[in-house]
Amino acid sequence: MAESNNKYISPEDLAKHNKPGDLWISIQGKIYNVSDWAKSHPGGELPLSNLAGQDVTDAFVAYHPGSAWQHLDQFFNGYYLDGYTVSEVSKDYRKLVTEFSKMGLFENKGSGVYFQLFSVAMLFSLSVYGVLCSHKAWVHLVSGGLMGLGWIQSGWLGHDSGHYQIISNKKVNRFAQILTGNCLAGISIAWWKRNHNAHHINCNSLEFDPDLQHMPFFAVSSKLFNSLRSCYYDRKMNFDKFTRFLVSYQHWTFYPVMCFARINLFAQSFMLLGSKRLRVPNRAQEILGLLVFWIWFPLLVSCLPNWRERVMFVVASFSITGIQHVQFCLNHFSSSVYVGTPIGNDWCEKQTNGSLDIVCPPWMDWFHGGLQFQIEHHLFPRLPRGYLRKIAPLVKELCKKHNLPYSSVSFTKANTLTVGTLRAAALQARDLASPVPKNLVWEAVHTYG
Repeated sequence: MAESNNKYISPEDLAKHNKPGDLWISIQGKIYNVSDWAKSHPGGELPLSNLAGQDVTDAFVAYHPGSAWQHLDQFFNGYYLDGYTVSEVSKDYRKLVTEFSKMGLFENKGSGVYFQLFSVAMLFSLSVYGVLCSHKAWVHLVSGGLMGLGWIQSGWLGHDSGHYQIISNKKVNRFAQILTGNCLAGISIAWWKRNHNAHHINCNSLEFDPDLQHMPFFAVSSKLFNSLRSCYYDRKMNFDKFTRFLVSYQHWTFYPVMCFARINLFAQSFMLLGSKRLRVPNRAQEILGLLVFWIWFPLLVSCLPNWRERVMFVVASFSITGIQHVQFCLNHFSSSVYVGTPIGNDWCEKQTNGSLDIVCPPWMDWFHGGLQFQIEHHLFPRLPRGYLRKIAPLVKELCKKHNLPYSSVSFTKANTLTVGTLRAAALQARDLASPVPKNLVWEAVHTYG
């Protein structure tokens, strides 16, 4: 160990260790070899592989409690040769993390989670009661809507549990995850955690952020017309004639597609759990939970008196849940995007540039599930949503001090911006088929950097 303490590693040497099986990271001037640890990392291998070969201090601070620091020594590999420097924005950001930790905000989850669990149970029960105990078609329609509302609320719980332990008891917490995610909603919590962690670490990277990789249906930027390679799905995102046709009308199809976006989540869940290549913790639990959903949901639908009402129930439940899928898009589709490998030492810049807040009164917080404070959530992903409104003024002050963007608009305006972004890309896609692609020429002239 005495010899390794005197080992100094240059930035160039560090940057070379960024491939699967060879992952080095730098945290506060110390270099750690996490090649073997990546397979056991609770947050999955993607965050480590995406940021390997560079300084990741801010990302580490954002995602890990203070107790995680004691585990780093076992991976120590040397010191950063050029010395360790910290930007002013990072200094202030880390001060806020420390302040919130002293206040106990990260540890105090509050009793709100039990109310949310109760609301999910009530919505589910009312939906089932309406199907089984009424013969009226309008009741069955309302029951489908209530099921969709229940899925939305369970989705917020799943989102929170992907970032931190929502219930103090680990076994009860895990049971709540599987119950609300896999069993009641049909969405694998393992898939959600893997996907969402990649989104946070690589916020609005067209190549690394899966939440922007929706071709052939959507393309938020003409940069995707170059058939970029998805580093999340490990495949090329082909912009062919069929994709161009769909993208050309994406501002019209956005809301209809969102009504049935849940089908994609079902498929993604099965694809992950069926993959032999990817590591899935507690795979058997995940599969069993999904099987529970695919037993009770078809049985419940079959209890409706005819096919017309069965289709009506499913469409109503999916469409209501589509509101949540729209919400996921509003926070990022109209924000700044980029091509290239994510950088670990500009955490605040990337999160604020790629996120959009939505203004709403406190009584509407239940509707947005914390996503209305998207900038705050992206900067402090471990912070329970009940505290996001409380820290918002401090985040605004941080952004103002360091000239970082703090975009905050109404729900209506957020929809307008999102559709406008899709429309702009759609028009550019149409121009590709014309002899003189006017919109692409305009963008090339007016784009810098």
